[in-house]
Amino acid sequence: MITLKSSHEIELMRQAGKITAAARALAGAMVAPGVTTQEIDRAVQRFIKSKGAVPSFLGFHGYPASVCISVNDEVIHGIPGKRVLREGDIVSIDVGAYKDGYHGDCAGTYPCGRISEEARRLIDVTRQSFFEGLKYAREGYRLPDLSGAVQRYVEANGFSVVREYVGHGIGTQMHEAPEVPNYVEPKAGRPRFLRGMTIALEPMVNAGRAGVVVLPDGWTVKTADGKLSAHYENSILITDGEPELLTDPEAKAE
Repeated sequence: MITLKSSHEIELMRQAGKITAAARALAGAMVAPGVTTQEIDRAVQRFIKSKGAVPSFLGFHGYPASVCISVNDEVIHGIPGKRVLREGDIVSIDVGAYKDGYHGDCAGTYPCGRISEEARRLIDVTRQSFFEGLKYAREGYRLPDLSGAVQRYVEANGFSVVREYVGHGIGTQMHEAPEVPNYVEPKAGRPRFLRGMTIALEPMVNAGRAGVVVLPDGWTVKTADGKLSAHYENSILITDGEPELLTDPEAKAE
């Protein structure tokens, strides 16, 4: 069931979102040649805890880290560890923070030093596809309007949208109704956007084909063809006007 948030709940979600966005900014600022993914994970965990929150992902269905860090052909759910980032990598950071009973969730893909033109375009198209969908995250539109806008923009630019993983409602649970596909999926239904709804829109875009595989660790998802992938996400509040981004894309590392 889709839950509409009260003004009090929305304020709590703003606070969780602010911490989450700052954690994403911190992680993104750390992406550089020679840094390990584990170093980023530990820094984000310390930061989130310093704000009186807890990492949403740590222990979620057994996930062993505070951040999902996915490199190059890894789509989502990459587990931080001893991997050393190298010049030319693209690094997807997905982070959540839980405070006072509510979650924030956001993601972004960052260049490690100088990257190829194709990689840069993939990152830019993925980010912009989010904002193409955001135009429809308002009262009067339905879910397929948003999903279709993301899909059309991505495919018009020669890339493909991952099908197996989608966005979601967010609130007291990290994953709430409705599912928010990045493509038109009839099974997702046609729920109407109403003020007080909170969703996480998160395009996952592949440079090659849409197919993905899950590695034996049970978490890491990679492109089936070995080509690059990028990810971009914010938590959104549906209002009676412009949608509000609860995880500020302009947030700076604190």
